[in-house]
Amino acid sequence: MRTFISAAATVLAVLLAAVAVPAIWLDRNIVQEQGFVELAAPLGRNSEFQQGLATAAIGTIDTSAVPGFLADLVRPVLENAAASLTGLPGYPAAWEETLRRSHRLSFAGREAGSPDAGSASSLTLDVAPLVALGAEEISRTTRLPLEPPEETLISVGQPEQKEWTERLGTYAPAGYLLAGGSAVALLLAFVAARRRWTVLVGAGVGALLLAALWALGTQVGSAAVLTADSGNEVANMFRNEFVAASAAHFQSWTWAAAVTGGVLLLAGIVAGLIPRRRARATR
Repeated sequence: MRTFISAAATVLAVLLAAVAVPAIWLDRNIVQEQGFVELAAPLGRNSEFQQGLATAAIGTIDTSAVPGFLADLVRPVLENAAASLTGLPGYPAAWEETLRRSHRLSFAGREAGSPDAGSASSLTLDVAPLVALGAEEISRTTRLPLEPPEETLISVGQPEQKEWTERLGTYAPAGYLLAGGSAVALLLAFVAARRRWTVLVGAGVGALLLAALWALGTQVGSAAVLTADSGNEVANMFRNEFVAASAAHFQSWTWAAAVTGGVLLLAGIVAGLIPRRRARATR
């Protein structure tokens, strides 16, 4: 009976961990604003994406207040601003604020009274901070008053994907409870086991299998996301870069699980061999 309980508890621990680890990763790096910003911030250093985003942002600046006879003079200024926007000292802060605003739009409604709740029906980038930076630079150069908008939205997904983010915000935090359940199940397996080294072996094999499963799932999931076309070149670039960054980041967790599994498996094998050698030595 003890052997059965130990085996069942080990399997339960592995199954709970299979869901808990991805859920915790999603909560820390997608659902939580700071984690999202840290994960996506390096995308702003991609030169091609930078230029595409800067061009799109500058292109939204309203120049209707500029007198008609100055229109031809303003046009090259806009083009120069788009080319130099990413080199401005305020660009990193503007990009970070863009990510924070965009995260609040995508996960609007998670907190009661959120001012952004319901303001976007799909995954959206709010590049207003970049537009404001460009407008400020153009005004400084031309002495023309330009009023940047409070919101400048670029859709990077479909409405059904917005629903996924809402579900993530609801269910991803449950990963911590599942992780706690996995730890309790593993502890129960140790307590009930007649040969505790078998629990180490089982947990190690389970962790190695989970690492392989997560690696495969990451590839399949990334490929599925990349097949969806938003119809916007800048949005597609953001999606491609963000998916690649997310996959690479989660891969480090997958490798950690594989290393942990290998260590547990080796420890279990060694722990199982020691009593046998001692028994042989006493004969």
